[in-house]
Formats: sequence, structure tokens, C-alpha cells
Amino acid sequence: MFASQVAAAQPLLIGLLLLWSSYGKVVGRDSAERTALPRLVGETRAAPAYRAVGVIEAVIALALLLPPAWIVEAIAAVALVVGFTGYLIYAKIVVPDASCGCIGSSARPVGRRAIGRAVLLLATALAATAADDGWWSVGSVAVVAVLVLEAAAFVMLSAELDRYWLLPLRRLRVQITHPLAGTATDGVPLAATQRRLLLSPAYRAVNGLLRSDIHDYWDDEDWRFVSYTARYDGRPATAVFAVPHHDNTPESVRVAVVDETSGQTLYRPTLLVTA
Repeated sequence: MFASQVAAAQPLLIGLLLLWSSYGKVVGRDSAERTALPRLVGETRAAPAYRAVGVIEAVIALALLLPPAWIVEAIAAVALVVGFTGYLIYAKIVVPDASCGCIGSSARPVGRRAIGRAVLLLATALAATAADDGWWSVGSVAVVAVLVLEAAAFVMLSAELDRYWLLPLRRLRVQITHPLAGTATDGVPLAATQRRLLLSPAYRAVNGLLRSDIHDYWDDEDWRFVSYTARYDGRPATAVFAVPHHDNTPESVRVAVVDETSGQTLYRPTLLVTA
């Protein structure tokens, strides 16, 4: 009984996700150019194909969300998501720098999270094929809790949403745990901070470990903290620079490389020489 109710509730989640995805494809400008579609179907056909997928998503989403409940709707969703998953694997292998294009606005390349999200969506679509009733007939609190957990899993697998929850958490964690946490003031242009940082011995000491441009920054009294994504001994990490507002010497900049998962300090150069 509970399993059948969970299956019946899946079209609601799938429909909302497909509507969200279709909106990004239909209204997104130039999003198709960043995907693997130009390589797959040609540059001139990439944008029409991208929007066509968005329209198909919207049609299937509305069919899932509106009565009556037909199994063909869930089967169509399964076929669509199988296509999604295959496309993402193709993009990951053939055009590794291409964006997912799943939501439309993100330029982040296809990664394991995007593929994992597609696999999870495929699992929910397969579960929906076992539904006997529509999602509107489900009133169990336990089923609602399952949907909330599934939605949370989709959020965690959606890199497009990182700025709303993951990056603030990372900032808080680094502020609390990294060894350079101290003080900073605001009002200094980021470009000025970056120029000072690039000239510092601290930056030269870890330049080979960095894997991004400025990822995040914040002020805390007399210091500005600037973070970059990095890798240290093959481990994902964050390089955190502490740039004082009231000391313009390059030697005053400090840096620590912190493990991305545990927050443990992996590398903190102490003797920084100017060159």
C-alpha cells in the first residue's frame, strides 16, 4: 500500500522538475551554445533542438501533473530521462567542457552530480510506471516526507543551486574552521584585492594548486578573505587567502589550503620569499 502511494506521488515530483528544466531551455538565451548539442546536431540546429527538448519536457510535465493519470505519461518520462542520461554521458566523454544545459543558465561542465541527478530522475520515472492512481489521491504524511527527501536529493545534485545553499555553508565552514580566520573591513574593491593577491609570495606558493579564479570572498574587520578551488595531492580543496586592508605589502598576504570535505588544513606555507 505504501509503495503504491509512493509510486503514485512520483509524477508530481517529476512534473515539477521537468517544468523547471523546460523553462530554462525555452527562455534561456545562447544556452545551447554552451552544451554538447552543437557537436551532436550541428551549430545551426543546436538552438532549435534545445528549445524543442524544452517544449517536450513541458508537455510531458503537464501530462504528469494534470488528470487523468495514464501509464503512458510515466513511460514517456522514462524515455525522456533515458535520453537525458545518454546525452549527459556523451557530453562528459566527447565534449567534457560543455555545460549540462539541464536548467539553461549554468555554464558548469557536465559532472558526476548531473549524471547522478539524471539517474535519480530515471529511478523516480520508473517508479511512476507502477502507479495505480494519480498523485492527487495521495494524502499520507509519510509519502510527503519521501517526496521532500527526494526533492532534497535533487537539490544537492543540482550544481545550479549551489549558490543558494552549498556556497553559504562552505563560507561559514571556512570562516569557522580555517586557520586564517581573523578580522576584515569592507569597502575595498575586489579588483584591488586581487591585484595585491597576485603579486604576493603567498599566491606564488600555491599557484600550481589552484583550479579556478576567485570563487568567493568576504570581509571580517581588518581582513578580506578570498577563496579559490584547488587540489592538493589529488584531493579537492579550498585555498583561502587572508589579505589585510591596512597593510599593502605583498608579504602581508597569508594563505592556507583546506580540505574540501573535512576542513583540515592541508598546506600552510610559513616562509614566503619575495621574488
